[in-house]
Amino acid sequence: MAVRYRPARSETSGDWIELIALPENRVAMAVGSVVGYGPRARAWIGRLRRAVRSLSSTGLPPDELLGRLDHLVTRWSRGPDEWEGFFRGATCLYAIYDPVSRRCAVSRAGHRPPAVMSPDGRVDFPDLPAGPPLGLGGGSFTTAEWEVPEGSHLVLYGHGLLQRRGNGADAGFALLRSVLRRVATRHGVVGPEETCAAVFDALVPVRPGGDVALMVARTRGMRPDQVADWDVPAEPAAVADLRAAVTRQLAHWGLSDLEFTTELILSELVNNAIRYTTGPIHLRLLCDHTLTCEVFDSSPALPRLRQAATTDEHGRGLFLVARLAERWGTRHTQAGKVIWTEQPLPQTPRAGINERPVATTGHPSPGSRAGHYDPCPA
Repeated sequence: MAVRYRPARSETSGDWIELIALPENRVAMAVGSVVGYGPRARAWIGRLRRAVRSLSSTGLPPDELLGRLDHLVTRWSRGPDEWEGFFRGATCLYAIYDPVSRRCAVSRAGHRPPAVMSPDGRVDFPDLPAGPPLGLGGGSFTTAEWEVPEGSHLVLYGHGLLQRRGNGADAGFALLRSVLRRVATRHGVVGPEETCAAVFDALVPVRPGGDVALMVARTRGMRPDQVADWDVPAEPAAVADLRAAVTRQLAHWGLSDLEFTTELILSELVNNAIRYTTGPIHLRLLCDHTLTCEVFDSSPALPRLRQAATTDEHGRGLFLVARLAERWGTRHTQAGKVIWTEQPLPQTPRAGINERPVATTGHPSPGSRAGHYDPCPA
């Protein structure tokens, strides 16, 4: 990915942009614009960025995240008198890219849609449902999702990029489309940095009227040999066969050192799914910079970590999982929920595994070493 940012030479507020590594190898991208003036209006950018980062760690889909962000902005804008009059509105676009399915989910609140530059040279601006700007209260937002070809460029930008002196934002939007199409004619040899530079040179003046932010992210997908999944019969006897299949898969990846802990983790999670839920159960392993174990089921109820008393016969399973994994967490899906865990790979480099540090969203396990970086699979 590549980013360009140029601050305004005045007290006018403007654009902001965020790239956030999520669990399960996903990545979130957010861009927004704030209208207002003075230090307090510029402080809104910091508020919005912190709120987006905090909400993204909950695993919310884009439309629900924007709904909660809209509620926060509405409450903030009705705050103390010293904040009144400096904030005049905000927009935001929030996207999640999944490298396993190669699908991108996007929702927007009064913001322009992203550009998608495909490897074959096409430039598209997806027709996404437009929600109202943030802060109006009671806004309704919709998530649109589509498959993104591997190697595509996702171009996210703020309103400041489109502002042209003497012309409206539509003229800037037309110029952006023209520049991206020129870059796309040689898309096979340019990268995100070259795309960013071409757009900034063509659209951004030396002294912009507001902050200007631009991000270009090139997508990558996980290879099929990095993903293993199984449908799990809803009967306890199936767990033994599942453990054997996982052991063989770990040996194939050269991760036999993780067999013991992985078997314990999946046994607890799968047995809990069999015991407390109905419907299909699915297990998936992802092998990249960490080993990720995901258990999908059809129940929307999220488990909670509890401290079992000495005399309790149950309640220690999730605590055991939290002790064995470096991080764990849950999130809702359209069909129910997924519980995920992450384990660090052995220090010895493995063939076909791209080792990268782990981001710090989700639930760090007690005593674990949480990473301090934000790798980006986009």
